[in-house]
Amino acid sequence: MKSRITSGAYYDSVTLMNVARELSELEGIDDAAVVMGTQENRAILEASGLLTPEVASSSAADLAIAVRADDERAAGEAFSTADRLLAEGRAPGEARSHSARTLDGALKTEPGLNLALISVAGPYAGDVADEALDRGLHVMLFSDNVPLETEVALKRKAHDAGLLVMGPDCGTAILNGVPLGFANAVSWGPVGIVAASGTGLQEVSCFLSNEGVGVSQALGTGGRDVTDAVGGITFLDALEALGEDASTEIVLLVSKPPDPSVEESIRRAADGIGKPVVTVFLGASPSSANDAWTLAEAAAKTAALSRGETLDPDTAWRPTDDALLGFAKDIASARDGRQRYVRALMSGGTFASEAVVVFGNVGMTDVRANAGRGAKPLDDPLRSVGNTVVDMGADAFTVGRPHPMIDYSLRLRRLAEESRDAETAVVLLDVVLGYGANPDPASELEDAVRDASSRVAVVCSITGTERDPQVRSAVEKRLGRAGAFVMSSNEQACRLAGAVVRILGEN
Repeated sequence: MKSRITSGAYYDSVTLMNVARELSELEGIDDAAVVMGTQENRAILEASGLLTPEVASSSAADLAIAVRADDERAAGEAFSTADRLLAEGRAPGEARSHSARTLDGALKTEPGLNLALISVAGPYAGDVADEALDRGLHVMLFSDNVPLETEVALKRKAHDAGLLVMGPDCGTAILNGVPLGFANAVSWGPVGIVAASGTGLQEVSCFLSNEGVGVSQALGTGGRDVTDAVGGITFLDALEALGEDASTEIVLLVSKPPDPSVEESIRRAADGIGKPVVTVFLGASPSSANDAWTLAEAAAKTAALSRGETLDPDTAWRPTDDALLGFAKDIASARDGRQRYVRALMSGGTFASEAVVVFGNVGMTDVRANAGRGAKPLDDPLRSVGNTVVDMGADAFTVGRPHPMIDYSLRLRRLAEESRDAETAVVLLDVVLGYGANPDPASELEDAVRDASSRVAVVCSITGTERDPQVRSAVEKRLGRAGAFVMSSNEQACRLAGAVVRILGEN
């Protein structure tokens, strides 16, 4: 393990993640992290096995580079490469664009601006957001590692001023048809979305668009918003805003289960906006016909309402249908006697949580996971045990690296490992398209899928639309040709994987 500290050198998180990705792909480098030396980042590096004594003594104003290298030569090459990329100010192939250097400069150039998208290191993001609120701007706070007390103070200030703070750690929004962060090219339409989950927002908005039902606004809140500590401030304000929005006819709410007092406030507010509201709180049992177990079910119910169809209160959960069960039997028949487990390698916590929910609803009670309600805890996210669901967007995997929706390197490595485990029957993947995501996922995945599918069943879902830069049908076709079983949603992929495992367990 080798590391280097540079004092007083600040770089934005996107630049650092791009540099770390380049270092990880160098010959002789097993792993790499390029981060500011904040307390949070040092803790994550320790959990990832990349914390050296030198990095442990760094501060938030220090740039820390840590590599796990085969030898001194490889480590030296990595440090030299990092110096070159940081001096250039971008990763190879990244386009430059003109931008203002200060908030004042941006407002002078475009005085009509009403939103600031902030992506700076967490300890500094609050001050930038506070300044934006003082200028009368709504805030999308992409940054993570923002202290809880800062989040609460910002959201209370925004509420009092009639503004929204989306985030921190808000990765996705669609405002007046404009996708921000990790978002997709979806059709304009009558559905407004409030989501305390970025990938959850993407899944439901894509499902709706693919069903011919568009989105008016999609507002992210950040995952902590629905806790008692924050009180659902942004969730409630966003719900009120959609209630007043003339272009929004139906509202869809997406979150992991809020804390009880926050859920009560959300449901009371939803009852008062005078519009139909569909709710999916992943991991919580539905309590009405407009509640759903899964993202796809919630989107399907929303689409039905938009077409004036009546919802059946008895359809909160449907067992695996005959067609999918027959498909699962065919897959199971190709496995040998030792293969019996599913290994779900998900790009984020929401899809991991949904996998746990679906597996539980199809009768799998022995699932281990590092995310999601209802699973046994996974002690080491780097090692699967039995039926395993891994959120590969967790801190242990993302420190100093791009999100797994961008950088597939760790998932490809894990896919190869799991497919060679004699007990693995199914590997489950999600593939997320859209702006900000990997520009060509099929090229990165198809060889690995082809290799893995010679030993196990590779089941995947694709979150995206035909208008996304990657083109959903093109990705589906290439992954199918490589041997993957491509399903229409994460829910369907999980149901197929779960059915295969249940059949194998019965034999």
